[in-house]
Amino acid sequence: MAVTESAPAVPPAARTQTRTPDGPVTGPPDEAGAGTHTPTIRDTPNRASTDRAAPAPGVPDETAPAQAVPHRAAPAQESSDQGGGGGYEGILRRQSLRESAARTYARSLPIVPVRARGLTIEGADGRRYLDCLSGAGTLALGHNHPVVLEAVKKVLDSGAPLHVLDLATPVKDAFTSELFATLPGELAANARIQFCGPAGTDAVEAALKLVRTATGRSGLLAFTGAYHGMTSGALDASGGATDIRVTRLPYPHSYRCPYGVGGARGAQLAATWTENLLDDPKSGVTTPAGMILEAVQGEGGVIPAPDDWMRRMRRITADRSIPLVVDEVQTGVGRTGAFWAVEHSGVVPDVMVLSKAIGGSLPLAVIVYRSELDAWEPGAHAGTFRGNQLAMAAGTATLAYVRENKLAERAGILGARILGQLRGLGAAHPCVGDVRGRGLMIGVELVDPDAAGPDDSVPPAAPALALAVQQECLARGLIVELGGRHSAVVRLLPPLTLTDEQATAVLDRFADALAAAERAHTPQSPAARKATAPRTAPGPSH
Repeated sequence: MAVTESAPAVPPAARTQTRTPDGPVTGPPDEAGAGTHTPTIRDTPNRASTDRAAPAPGVPDETAPAQAVPHRAAPAQESSDQGGGGGYEGILRRQSLRESAARTYARSLPIVPVRARGLTIEGADGRRYLDCLSGAGTLALGHNHPVVLEAVKKVLDSGAPLHVLDLATPVKDAFTSELFATLPGELAANARIQFCGPAGTDAVEAALKLVRTATGRSGLLAFTGAYHGMTSGALDASGGATDIRVTRLPYPHSYRCPYGVGGARGAQLAATWTENLLDDPKSGVTTPAGMILEAVQGEGGVIPAPDDWMRRMRRITADRSIPLVVDEVQTGVGRTGAFWAVEHSGVVPDVMVLSKAIGGSLPLAVIVYRSELDAWEPGAHAGTFRGNQLAMAAGTATLAYVRENKLAERAGILGARILGQLRGLGAAHPCVGDVRGRGLMIGVELVDPDAAGPDDSVPPAAPALALAVQQECLARGLIVELGGRHSAVVRLLPPLTLTDEQATAVLDRFADALAAAERAHTPQSPAARKATAPRTAPGPSH
């Protein structure tokens, strides 16, 4: 997903389309009633009303369609070697010159956001985008939700200290109380909370250190396709690990089942393998310090774990006194249609890893765990920025708003409708191999049906086509992310405040982008297809 570095990357102009995707993109729902109504998504978009109210000052008008802006030449006085010049092109040029090669989202999304509200981002070039990335799942309420802004403003106006290390404060106490009110009851009744560094990956590190300290053991169980962050221990437990210190177990994947059977039978075989590995005295695997898993693998390709498999993992670990750690960094705060993804299966883990949406768009990460595991020595896992007061205030407001307005339930209902419509779209496009997800955590895996061999149970992934779809979406004012093993899964993570009308506009633009990319992506042979397919890693999100 690289862009040319010698000149600023700018959003491509909209290509020829079968129809203009300017379905209604309404403003944020009424704050008193958001999430309390569930009108049906319309099959065809209504056009924006001509008598809509003007947007508030400084807030983009979400009802306006995104307009393509043609490529503009850099100002003549701008020096390419110095990266000078004004405007968004100069900003992009300076970013390419100054920032490290490790940057990710900036490569595939060459935009310069200047204003945002709800689903909508407005760029410095005047274009508006529907944001279905939501900070990699961080923005449960979308951009700049009024309750979040008010909570932050209240702290700023109060004169309260913004930096407090791990000292007790009224802001922290309110956050902890609200968080515990949302947890599975059995865990909340007997829980401890550890405030970590501000990123989810540090909370993963804390969870792994905690179970090793509590059990006196060192080994870990993790799963193929996992993603737990970018620090050393988190990477060891992720699917891309190269220096193996963790036992890797098969994660159930119905579409690309490692056993070639899929469905409930594939999940059952994966669970049986795990159980046999732990009980076989010759397996080479000693009793581990813990098992870490995701209830829905996000970066792995939006793969929901079957509820029966989750319950079996809980039984396997409980019977062998192995702490179960569930990474809810991306799945938490209503994203999957339940407040926490473990609630779908009724599983109560020993440790929950939480970040992203719990900070209400600001950096915050914690682990919550059974008090019996609280074997820390003072300072065993410390950090200077554990006491982010603004994030705690924003997080309290977000957690309460999602809970009070039943946005998790709303996400489940709306997500099921979107999944149904995407599957209907896939029936007309052979390149759509699978549509899957839970709630508003949705993935569309793109494949190359012409490249399937006689022994292939499913066609191979089509990363080049997925990249083309992402670019066509951006041209139409829609921001999506790629993920999965070969970056061939188009991911949708819209805010939980998404309205039916906005969902229609998103689907409209995605359908146009898919059709355009499919028409353009016609290599002459399987060899040509393989030659043009880039292998890129998903962007880090912990």
